[in-house]
Amino acid sequence: MQTEDIDECRRKDEYMCYGECTNTPGNYTCECPPGTSGDAYRESGCRANDKFTLALKIVTGVSVGVFLSLFTCFWVYLGHQKRKLIKAKQSFFEHNGGVILQQQMRSYGGAAGGGSGGFKIYSEEELRKATNNFAADQILGRGGHGIVYRGVLEDSTIVAIKKSKMMEETETKEFAREMFILSQINHRNVVKLHGCCLEVEVPMLVYEYVSNGTLYHYIHGGKGLESNTALETRLRIAAELAEALSYMHSSASPPILHGDVKTANILLDGNLTAKVADFGASKLAPSDEAEIATLVQGTCGYLDPEYLMTCQLTDKSDVYSFGVVLLELLTGKKVICFDGPEQGKSLVSRFTTAMKTNRHDEVLDSRVRKEMGSKALEEVTHLVMRCVSMSGEERPAMKEVAERLEALRRYQQNPWGQAGAGGLEEGQSLHGREQQRDVTYKFIPQDVLDVEEGSTYTFSM
Repeated sequence: MQTEDIDECRRKDEYMCYGECTNTPGNYTCECPPGTSGDAYRESGCRANDKFTLALKIVTGVSVGVFLSLFTCFWVYLGHQKRKLIKAKQSFFEHNGGVILQQQMRSYGGAAGGGSGGFKIYSEEELRKATNNFAADQILGRGGHGIVYRGVLEDSTIVAIKKSKMMEETETKEFAREMFILSQINHRNVVKLHGCCLEVEVPMLVYEYVSNGTLYHYIHGGKGLESNTALETRLRIAAELAEALSYMHSSASPPILHGDVKTANILLDGNLTAKVADFGASKLAPSDEAEIATLVQGTCGYLDPEYLMTCQLTDKSDVYSFGVVLLELLTGKKVICFDGPEQGKSLVSRFTTAMKTNRHDEVLDSRVRKEMGSKALEEVTHLVMRCVSMSGEERPAMKEVAERLEALRRYQQNPWGQAGAGGLEEGQSLHGREQQRDVTYKFIPQDVLDVEEGSTYTFSM
């Protein structure tokens, strides 16, 4: 008797299959669908195939291992570099006198019963953030000592940040002490030093921001000198500058010598108030008069010839440079002539030569000649000649210069001080004392110092 074959795949209740069922004579097979594997006779017995082959698994495992090893090494390297950077910053900080400066600040704060006059030690990161990583569009100016950037601190204070190019080893030793002393200067005509950054190879300085540019651009940039008050403005600026230098020489403790007085280092605020800036070459007045500089620094046209020859920076060196600035204000001319028959000659040379033949009026600005009375003109030219004397002993102190300029301003503001007025009574000077009418100026060939204008002169012994 022949047995009838049944189709088990149709009878799922009796013959379990959770995959693809195939009927066979007397039986059936159940296999997992393509892409899966396992036991199709059990519910949920089929699982998706593993897409990774053994070789792929090995390669993946090795790759992950290598990546983790490299990642670990990278983090170790970063950690090492970070520690190295921190160590370098600490080394620079100590080398630049940061520890001593901190002690001075604490000592000063304790003695004064408060802070250290607003002076702060900034981190490099703070200054990078303030200048947008020292972006080119933040540059305010470039000079012989470095680049000045405009910066905005976290408290929204706008500052000028000076990033110096280099510093001598001898300067580094005294840097922090001198900067702290400079920070204590509180004079309306001196740019305030807010702080410094010492954790870099060459320290950076943070100054008060002055908005209206330099006196150099005011004189030579074609703005301001055409106004009716130009003469008064020039005299006021000269008086303010003289007062600031007098304060640094006579009232600061210890006295401070600027060392690079020039129109490019005199800033003007919105009211055209003069402010002495850039103490890149400044020094504390040496207690030992025999102290000799091993590096003569200054700007050609403004550099004291006696300093150049003796390598001794004194307060009279600033007086000479101020005399050149005063001459620049009175003539409206640059300190070095680059064209015409007097090409290459310094302004001092041209003026002193004109004084020999009593033709100095030709060198002075036409507005100065027109608006300044003869008495005032005689006084101011005499003052200029004393300031730019080759001998430092013959130059007046800045305190006397400041007093004379202030008296000259007051005299010029009165009706009798104007050009064409009757002037003072005979025998009466601008200072209320006898004035020498017949002033004889003596010149020698060495009086002329013809050097390139605007360049920073450096002479090493």
